[in-house]
Amino acid sequence: MFAVLVSDRLPTWLVFIGTLTVMMTLRLAPEQALLKGFANVGVLTVAALFPVAAGMYSTGAISLLSHRLIGQPKSARSANLRILPSIAIASAFVNNTPMVAMMIPVVRDLKRQTGLNAPTLFMGLSFASILGGNMTLIGGAVNLIVAGMIVDAINSGQLHGMSPVAIFELAWVGVPAAVVGLLYLIFIAPRLLPEAKERAPSSPTGRAYLSEFRVEANSNLDGKTLDAAGFASSSVGFRLFSIQRNGAKVTPGPQQQLRGGDVLAFTASAEALPVLWTTIGLVPVLGTAMQSERHQHQLVEVVVSANAAAVGRRLSELPLPDSPYQMMLVGISRNGQVPGQSFLDLRVEAGDAGVLEVDDSFFYENRREIDFTITKPLEGYLVKRVDRAVLATFITALMVAMGASGVSSMLNAALLAGLAMLLTGCLTSEQAWRSLQWNTLVVLGAALGLESAVTGSGLSEAVGKLCAALAGNSPRIALGVVFGVTILLTNIISNGATAAFMFPVALSMSEKLGTNFKPLAMIVMVAASCAFINPAGFQTNLMVQKDGGYGFGDFARVGIPLTAIVGVVVVLLAPIVYGL
Repeated sequence: MFAVLVSDRLPTWLVFIGTLTVMMTLRLAPEQALLKGFANVGVLTVAALFPVAAGMYSTGAISLLSHRLIGQPKSARSANLRILPSIAIASAFVNNTPMVAMMIPVVRDLKRQTGLNAPTLFMGLSFASILGGNMTLIGGAVNLIVAGMIVDAINSGQLHGMSPVAIFELAWVGVPAAVVGLLYLIFIAPRLLPEAKERAPSSPTGRAYLSEFRVEANSNLDGKTLDAAGFASSSVGFRLFSIQRNGAKVTPGPQQQLRGGDVLAFTASAEALPVLWTTIGLVPVLGTAMQSERHQHQLVEVVVSANAAAVGRRLSELPLPDSPYQMMLVGISRNGQVPGQSFLDLRVEAGDAGVLEVDDSFFYENRREIDFTITKPLEGYLVKRVDRAVLATFITALMVAMGASGVSSMLNAALLAGLAMLLTGCLTSEQAWRSLQWNTLVVLGAALGLESAVTGSGLSEAVGKLCAALAGNSPRIALGVVFGVTILLTNIISNGATAAFMFPVALSMSEKLGTNFKPLAMIVMVAASCAFINPAGFQTNLMVQKDGGYGFGDFARVGIPLTAIVGVVVVLLAPIVYGL
């Protein structure tokens, strides 16, 4: 299995399911034991947390919080100082995988708007989430997996007198490691990648559009300066060239404050136009009153037919009284270029391309293609339901409080939070289903099943003897050995598989040395997540690799010192905090 994973020729989930099937066929463990991972509390808790994170994103809660905490940094160091600690703290309470998934578009938009050259920012996003995830039990999938194995071992009588891991018990070693690691990422790591090539922002390709948006009253943009809102600089992909306020023009300077009702005119590339459309606080100027709510709408790119009733009419005359469409005009392009006239004075011509905000009825009304000859839905863009943002934040905070106080288990709290998101409209059932990362869940469940074969076959005992021999009779050296072996494995295979393999090994070492198992278990938790060296070692590394333009050498250059720093901190503190 290790060899196939390293070769990277097959999907990870397929490798794990295949290995589980072979072990079942060879009867290395009972079927029930091999399949126990799919009923493990830790795996189910990870699954339950995905819809909660999706609810935070779909309501715009995570974006609003990010804008408030991060703002518009002017330098790479300022960006790291504002973003990385925030990510670490948030990842302590929201599983780091969905957390990074939510933050990548936020950071991508920030870099596009500010033009920051921060080589380690995307990498730091992954690393900070891993460090933050080690501050609480619910911060990372591996923590929940190991905690679940501890519960299983307690119930089976292997760990007499040991209590399950509490939600903040890992913080005693996780918080110091995160603080030192963040200082390294902010002040030292950027110097290690001065020549790293970030993925260049998408250059404007295809059509260029003219668009106008209105600032919503009492929105997050109302009262912000153009600089703070990200509209002042020569942003990649779009440019603000005009502001209309109460019928008069206002100069769009960096310190000009936006007010509710302001009309902002932009020129935008095809790639940037959806970004403007999804910006919280902006709504298209021109369109019809739509019966459905905006978070249910989608974008569609169209080309105007020669037979369209709107041909020859000014945009200010639209929509026509007998128009069957419910839609809003997001942008218009002519011959691939921005039209030379003002937005509302522009007359529609056959062949004009437009981007429209529509509901499902649009496709029925346009089924004969009389008005629009080409319709192309733009997938992946949705307006966030910000009226539910406070509610989604409250639900998530209540979930954390319930899990931390012991009122309910973390699984129960996460399931209740997901149900509350659905019942209150923060999340749709389709969004909840799509939020589940099945590949990750299959790998986690299968990895726990492999632990039964590793233990039942005697492999864990053999490896435990080897590690114990390396450690001698010193429990402190044993901690270092466990950390080192776990780090080696987690940078080669998945963290879930590493945790499943090393847990019985650490337990065997604990029995042979006659030491307390808890510090060893905490070492396995932390080390299994700290895959800083290999981009394939942790899912969040792979998620940021493309946007950062990183190679294996970039991860190794930054990750090896960070691994050493975390190792020193946790190996020194674990025996002091948890006892030997």
